[in-house]
Amino acid sequence: MEKVLLFFLQGIPEITGIVALGLALLGVPLRWGIITVAGTVLTVIIFIIRNLPLSFGLHTVIAALLLAFFIAKTTRVSTAKSIIAAFVSFSILLVLELTINKIFFTVTKLDPQVVISNNLSWTLLGLPQAIIMILLAVIVSKVKKPDKRAWKFNSPSV
Repeated sequence: MEKVLLFFLQGIPEITGIVALGLALLGVPLRWGIITVAGTVLTVIIFIIRNLPLSFGLHTVIAALLLAFFIAKTTRVSTAKSIIAAFVSFSILLVLELTINKIFFTVTKLDPQVVISNNLSWTLLGLPQAIIMILLAVIVSKVKKPDKRAWKFNSPSV
């Protein structure tokens, strides 16, 4: 049970950051209520897929495609651009994970297997990239001015 809770503790902010960054890259205004719900639902789907007897890594491809589908269906962005933004967002997460892990293990000189085998340590190591993804989304949305008409529905900003 602890492992499941820790998965969601890291997964929800991380996937929320991925959703937000994908939208920001496309110039879609960040509506955090919608983004958080989408991130949470996508995290649950990823959790289910990861627990199926499928090849490791397939969950990432499926999650990227689901993110692209979400963006294409809820915004006025084309499917092609949605797919590109989803894969770019996941790629940025991959680079962050590799960089943060490399720096962490180089500085601390800890054995990666020891950290990975400790669920709490492994989760805590993943939180900085989740925070950075969310910060990147906010920065990108400030630099690239969002199109207020990008969402297909006219609910107020959340």
